[in-house]
Amino acid sequence: MTTTTATTTATATAGTGPTAAAPTGPNSGRLGPGELRRLVASFLDAGAGTAFTPGEIARILSRSSGAVGNALSVLTDRGQAEQVLTSPRRYRATATTADAAKEGATRTAAPAPTPAPASRPATPTPPPTPAPVSGKGKVGVVVRPNGQNYHPRKLADLPDVAALQRLRDASIPAMLYGPPGTGKTSLVEAAFPDLITVAGDGDTAVADFVGEYTQAPGGGYEFVYGPLVTAMTEGRALLIDDATLVSPKVLAVVYPAMDGRRQITVKAHKGETITAAEGFYVVAGHNPGVHGAVLTEALASRFAAQIRVSTDYDLARTLDIDARAVKVARNLSRRAESGEIGWAPQLRELIAFQKIAGVLGAEAAVSNLLGVAPEEDRDVVAEVVSSVYGRAVSPLALGAQM
Repeated sequence: MTTTTATTTATATAGTGPTAAAPTGPNSGRLGPGELRRLVASFLDAGAGTAFTPGEIARILSRSSGAVGNALSVLTDRGQAEQVLTSPRRYRATATTADAAKEGATRTAAPAPTPAPASRPATPTPPPTPAPVSGKGKVGVVVRPNGQNYHPRKLADLPDVAALQRLRDASIPAMLYGPPGTGKTSLVEAAFPDLITVAGDGDTAVADFVGEYTQAPGGGYEFVYGPLVTAMTEGRALLIDDATLVSPKVLAVVYPAMDGRRQITVKAHKGETITAAEGFYVVAGHNPGVHGAVLTEALASRFAAQIRVSTDYDLARTLDIDARAVKVARNLSRRAESGEIGWAPQLRELIAFQKIAGVLGAEAAVSNLLGVAPEEDRDVVAEVVSSVYGRAVSPLALGAQM
């Protein structure tokens, strides 16, 4: 068994391409946070117009093709590279690849150190940049990675983004729970710009966390690491969204990384041991009441901080969402809390309401709000909607032929 804090080299097909960004040799040492992405971006930028496989780039850079593949995925998600072929996977530069190549250019790759003890992180990462706080605990709008604005709320007398960042600094895993559409994922994205997300469901497998073997360009197979390994080796935050939909046997692969060991064993890849770098952090999302969601004792015990997230109806008004729609949502929310119904419009539905009203008109948006309600709650929802809007409402549907 080998112990490592980075990915190991896999066999790749030889290729040709730029070499200016390559390290000096095969023993090029452990890279700092984000350095591999910068090297990959520099390689693509130097060979602009040519598409490369992860294996070809890995061979020139003397790095693991799996790690290079992860770097390419991140660059592609950011628009700083583009995937032009899926079998085999090939990537090329975009207009913003040069910018990615300059990110962190003032940092230098760390020399190959003496291997650290297995219980100690070996690749330190700076803490996430906190949200801009001003005044007495007030915080301005935070821009999420997708460019959308997030409006922080109070949590333990702090802006919620700052509170989550403090929990990360203290290595206290957090679970956010509440109905779908209340902004749990938005909060985590706003708090952690370096976030990697695993979308959980009943089909999520261990390979979706740690990685698996995929076919290499030369016809063989190479191991491509998954989001858990990437987050551990790069010291990033990992969100397990809908964690309670994932099989407990699958989630068990994450637990050793969250406790004092901060390690996992990748049985599928030579029994390799991965040690978490400084900054690695796990946060989970849970939607109580969703069919199939089971919060086991083993899962709950791993998240010392459990934070309820509900819709901020005051924010809905601030976003200029129709006051009557917000009134309907508040009314239904109170009924849901009393157990009379099981559904109430959350911020996601209210934002959708406003968008539909802008496209199809207010009447269609009101009908659609009724239409998205579960069948078993629709009579109560129709009663509330009709009382607020002063007219009978039916679900949005096609009418007579025009």
